[in-house]
Amino acid sequence: MRIPIRLSEDSAEPMYHQIEVQLRSLILSGTLPTGTLLPSIRELAQDLSCSIITIRRVYQDLENEGLLRTKQGTGTFVAAVGDTEREHYRTGAVAEAFRAAIDTAMRVHLSRGETEKLFYESLNAKMPDHEGNGGPNR
Repeated sequence: MRIPIRLSEDSAEPMYHQIEVQLRSLILSGTLPTGTLLPSIRELAQDLSCSIITIRRVYQDLENEGLLRTKQGTGTFVAAVGDTEREHYRTGAVAEAFRAAIDTAMRVHLSRGETEKLFYESLNAKMPDHEGNGGPNR
């Protein structure tokens, strides 16, 4: 199975972190459903052109979080993830991105009004509200 993970050599994030974040997202979003057999450590390392040690670390971290389970001689599988955990991840990931955007706005001295305007422009561009009840149209 090919796992849709994209690595950026230009990123300041270490390779293992990029892989772990993306694989966690694929699991918690349901893109990789419960019971999905993941590629072996060696296969995924080869697919992503990285070290076996890197993939081993990612698999171990996600197994420690309860997102993966390994059966000796069979492979590594996506573990069952509860709806509460899935929802917490979804909202938490977005809230974290919002906080980072707000931090950036503050660093460049945007006012709250300017920040809200940019937020709604971006929201309306990416997620048009076809029912007409989106946020302020500024």
